[in-house]
Amino acid sequence: MTSPLRFALPLAALIALSACQPSGNEGASGDVTQVQGADDKQPFNGIASTETLHVTGTEPFWGGTVTGDTVTYTTPENQAGEAIPVHRFAGRGGVSFTGLYNGADFALMVTPGTCSDGMSDRTYPFTVTLKLAEDVRRGCGWGDAHPVTDPNAAEAAVTGSNAAAPNAVDPNAP
Repeated sequence: MTSPLRFALPLAALIALSACQPSGNEGASGDVTQVQGADDKQPFNGIASTETLHVTGTEPFWGGTVTGDTVTYTTPENQAGEAIPVHRFAGRGGVSFTGLYNGADFALMVTPGTCSDGMSDRTYPFTVTLKLAEDVRRGCGWGDAHPVTDPNAAEAAVTGSNAAAPNAVDPNAP
């Protein structure tokens, strides 16, 4: 069994770095909107441990869902996904989920900040960094209590049609 402490130092460094991402970073841009003060020692509490999180990234495409102590990691080749048992860690700038995926270290870091997937007009409330072995990927995230903003959905509601985005997939759908 792998000790959660094995991930603590590298994970803390990655969370600190992901909280400082400049905008326009490989398909996901982020401006941190909730930065805790230097004297604040409390862990980040902006995402409840009971909230279901959804994550998505491009180049390469990947995604997933975090529910409790499990991340279901998806790729175009494995759309059903693979369940990964994870440990949740609430740092000062966000939350992370660490475990093993096919024998490799898996670390998913979620920080508050406006994010764009670079492919739609949607605005996501979280920036996401995925470290899979030595590969680092960037993406966006949203949750039950933190929905995606989609201007095309508002336009479709006004016109009563889905003409604005005929093939759109609702990112808030289960």
